[in-house]
Amino acid sequence: MRLTINYPLTRGQLVLRTAADWDRDVLPYATSETHACFEVDVVGPTLEVKPVLRLGTPSAGEVIWAKGTNYVVTSHEPDRVLWPWFFGEERGQLSPLRELEFEGVTRSVRIYLPPGYDDNTLRRFPVLYMQDGQNLFCSSEAFLGNEWQVDETMDRLAQMNAIRKAIVVGIWPADRERDYTHPGYGAYGRFIVEQLKPQIDAEFRTRPGAEDTVTMGSSLGGVAALHLAWTYPQVFGRVACLSSTFGVFDDLFERIAREPRRELLIYMDSGWPKDNYGATNAMRDLLVSRGYRLGVDLVQFSFPEGQHTERSWSERIHVPFQYFFGRAWLAQRGQDW
Repeated sequence: MRLTINYPLTRGQLVLRTAADWDRDVLPYATSETHACFEVDVVGPTLEVKPVLRLGTPSAGEVIWAKGTNYVVTSHEPDRVLWPWFFGEERGQLSPLRELEFEGVTRSVRIYLPPGYDDNTLRRFPVLYMQDGQNLFCSSEAFLGNEWQVDETMDRLAQMNAIRKAIVVGIWPADRERDYTHPGYGAYGRFIVEQLKPQIDAEFRTRPGAEDTVTMGSSLGGVAALHLAWTYPQVFGRVACLSSTFGVFDDLFERIAREPRRELLIYMDSGWPKDNYGATNAMRDLLVSRGYRLGVDLVQFSFPEGQHTERSWSERIHVPFQYFFGRAWLAQRGQDW
């Protein structure tokens, strides 16, 4: 199979090491200042590989291994593109809290950047916009001290090579009851679409298209997420709704029933027996009646004994993360890894 390693090479040479012989350099058959191309034989079902930055000659000089765990390639996959990094931390980084004012309302955001963001400057990233930013990253900010551990989960899935890395934007509501319900979520949506997202796309290396922009939330935050995707499908092409209170303080059932179907990829879940299980099933059935196909562009999971708590959501967020950023979905649509 062929491997392409993308990295902004300013010194040295990119080579490859494999489990066939970890001490032997596999040399590229083509190179440039931004990438190196390799051919490797995958004899068994899988092969572990690792990009290496060699400074000096093969017999002398420094060898710098790529950060993170080994990549695993399989004998039946097509050509593979790797985006390694060699310098910096193996964990993602969190920005300081930022305050943004829009239409007289101030809201806070915190941004997670994945491992290697600062080193491999060639790579651009999908972006996940998450509601209830106060509960996502820091126990000192979270409700009852229980955070979702979004950064730890993203880091772990990246170590597993289970997902394509993503930027996460956690958004604090100014007034949760207003921002996440009808009609207040209209102004909240305008804030994200007209101010926040353009600012994120201008400042960071994002993939700004709707197919690479996800919104996600739980409870009322899940309602706000579906409102965002349904109202702005040209902006948010994917949406995740966990334990959502559909039909209580929103107009989504009425709108989805009468308005044209949107081109969206939708994830929904709930716990059982309570945790908005019935409301989630009702929204699933409405979406199916509008042409969404279970297992294709609509996925729903029900978690036995799942609770309406930050702890329960933190235990299952890896599922929508893998759904939206995992290799199976990307490969199906021909996107690079």
